[in-house]
Amino acid sequence: MSKKANKWLLLLALSFVIILTGCKKDSKEVTRNEDGLIEFTLFSADPHSQWDNMDSPVSKVVEEKTGVTLKPEFDVDGGTQKIALMVAGGKYPDLIVPKGSAGTLVDAGALIDLTDLIEEHAPNLKKIYGDYLSRLKWSNDDEAIYVLPTSPIDTEYFSPGHGVGLQHAVVKELGYPKIETLKDFENAIKEYKEKNPTIDGQPTIGLSLLADDWRIMISTTNPAFWSTGAPDDGEYYIDPETYEATMHYKRPEEREYFRWLNHMNDIGLLDPESFVQKYDQYLAKLSSGRVLGIIDDDWEFADAQRALRDQGLEERMYGLYPAQLTTETKHAGFQQTGYLAGWGISISKDCKDPVAAIKFIDFLASEEGQILQNWGIEGEHYEIVDGKRVISEEEMQERNTNANYSKKTGIGVLKGFTPVYGDGVLDSTGQTYTIASPEQIKDSYTDVEKEVLSNYGVEMWKELYPSEEEFPVKPWGVSYNLQIPANSDLALIEQKALDVVKKRIPEAILADPADFDKIYDTLLKELDEAGVEEAEKERTKLIKERVELWN
Repeated sequence: MSKKANKWLLLLALSFVIILTGCKKDSKEVTRNEDGLIEFTLFSADPHSQWDNMDSPVSKVVEEKTGVTLKPEFDVDGGTQKIALMVAGGKYPDLIVPKGSAGTLVDAGALIDLTDLIEEHAPNLKKIYGDYLSRLKWSNDDEAIYVLPTSPIDTEYFSPGHGVGLQHAVVKELGYPKIETLKDFENAIKEYKEKNPTIDGQPTIGLSLLADDWRIMISTTNPAFWSTGAPDDGEYYIDPETYEATMHYKRPEEREYFRWLNHMNDIGLLDPESFVQKYDQYLAKLSSGRVLGIIDDDWEFADAQRALRDQGLEERMYGLYPAQLTTETKHAGFQQTGYLAGWGISISKDCKDPVAAIKFIDFLASEEGQILQNWGIEGEHYEIVDGKRVISEEEMQERNTNANYSKKTGIGVLKGFTPVYGDGVLDSTGQTYTIASPEQIKDSYTDVEKEVLSNYGVEMWKELYPSEEEFPVKPWGVSYNLQIPANSDLALIEQKALDVVKKRIPEAILADPADFDKIYDTLLKELDEAGVEEAEKERTKLIKERVELWN
């Protein structure tokens, strides 16, 4: 064959290689929007009531800095079913915030190992995690990093996250009675309700609970351990000495907590709609100002607090008190857990540009990104005065009263997609990253709050609670953020158990007091039949493995 022919064949072969390479490149080409930004799809297992469509001022700055925008899908049911469908179909969004379903994705090979990406492209992630990087390893057998945890790092908690909530108007009218036990809480509600059978022309409600789907745990069942001196480990109580896991409903003291709720219903102080109302109905009811008491986490009723404040109903806002079933226990809300590696954000195997994805997350973790997500934009949401960030009174008022402040400004909208510095951590200028120093928190209180706290002899709600120094640090973190594959035997047993709880706990609370023990015994029997003893053994094993891994 001639040299000319050989040259022609070589060019032909190279053309095929170029064509094939081009096709391969095109098939993996990233999606860009009309502005030329890389558009990453994202699935989050949690809803996002403040999502801004990346149209807010802060999100626009993030787009400009990173060249990335997000096209998200937010679930309302915890993500388990949607993620199972993803696995069945074998197709995944670029970014996933799987909450407790990361194990399902890892087992399916859906998530990429981020170790090298962090080392090569994410200096801010390395800095923010610091010594906690070792906690990001998946297991003793698999040291890959599949999840970037998004819980606050080195946070110092300045406000209680859970308690019994009582309107300021109640304690003011009753002369600031002690609220140390549930009986104190009950007596305050009862006395005020008898004196004020209506509020603004509507019947006064004593205590309202929420049991809308998974939220039943937050307002109805979790308070059983909070009110009996145990910390939050999801559906379990973990023995601090042996690490043995017990489904917390089996604790005798928790039976007595639910008996107290049964009593509250029997004497007419429990909202009869507690177990049928939806979340938006619950918030609307609280925002009306006619619900005297709640038992809830601060984040769940925060929108109602803002709505009451916006209406000028400061006296109808709630203070949180660490009331216990008896004086023999103390509220463990401030017990330290160490850094909570576990739930966070992942990059899927289908992500077309993992480097751009990790750089996007890395920017959010940077000092600039953290300040944007906490303070906003200089000159628009805060000013620099004598080298310090200062928020005007008008802007702080807007922060505290506008229920859509995050959506409007973009401040905090992307915080769930990156690790964040916790309250009290200082940036390079010596200021806290978050708007949550003790001084800032006290400044954010209404005059009514300050009056109430002063009459209880404290300046902050935290001071009513046992301090973190009164508890040992939990070496396993928390049980609820262990990653359990959705199709595992453990997950199936726990779902069966939760179905039993959702049925029997409301039934026991609403029953005639004479029938309470019979129904509660049925609850325990059905939990055993669901396989809870086996689940407890498996949880215990996982807890012990985590302690070993983290040590």
